[in-house]
Amino acid sequence: MTRERRAASTLGASLGRILCIAAHPDDIEFTAAGSVARWTSERREVTFCLVTTGGAGTNEHTPSSEGLIPIRERESREAARILGVQEVIFLGHQDGVVEPTIGLRRDLTRVIRRCRPDVVVCGDPTVRYYGNEYLNHPDHRAVASAALDAVFPSSETRAIFPELLTEGLEPHKVKEVWITGAIPPDAWIDIGDTLATKCASLKAHVSQVGKGEWVDDLLRGWAIRDGKHAGVEHAEAFRRMVLWDGK
Repeated sequence: MTRERRAASTLGASLGRILCIAAHPDDIEFTAAGSVARWTSERREVTFCLVTTGGAGTNEHTPSSEGLIPIRERESREAARILGVQEVIFLGHQDGVVEPTIGLRRDLTRVIRRCRPDVVVCGDPTVRYYGNEYLNHPDHRAVASAALDAVFPSSETRAIFPELLTEGLEPHKVKEVWITGAIPPDAWIDIGDTLATKCASLKAHVSQVGKGEWVDDLLRGWAIRDGKHAGVEHAEAFRRMVLWDGK
């Protein structure tokens, strides 16, 4: 299959439920929001699971963390509304100090078994840095690692976390995983029709981006870069793993 065909394709019609797992409020808006907006427009059910509170997200726009957690929760819900996402799950872990513990894997396994997604979207735990300008946040790597371990083997294996069975959460097998920020990617989603929605969703995180004057240029630049690899004007890049085709 050529790169252009991968970009032009979308999720199979049977993949109707998608769970996006991220460390912080605004992580999904930076990475996969254009694809999310496309999927919701196709009447797929998308759920966000945010592991941390976002309470350490201080910057030039928000110099103090006092009262920040409820602000970030409101911003996340507004961004989700813009994208057509109906449910946002907050796990409430402390921002900035996440580790890929068994407890976190259990929490994410619980979410997967409850939501029963066909597809899980998460980050790449193997990427330590991007180029020579950005060190990948340790929370990103920790959450991605725990998310992948929750997908397999924990969510589908009955003997792992038997306490979840007592909660009525039966094992569930995820069909596909789409990994954001992977190097190299091998799948692209055309977001030409949803790039503006992606930008709007990120601007909803006012505590992090302020007025967001730079958001459109940044996200458009990334989309053009990924689109060039895929043969379309604007795209988002992933590594796609097909774990089960349903046969």
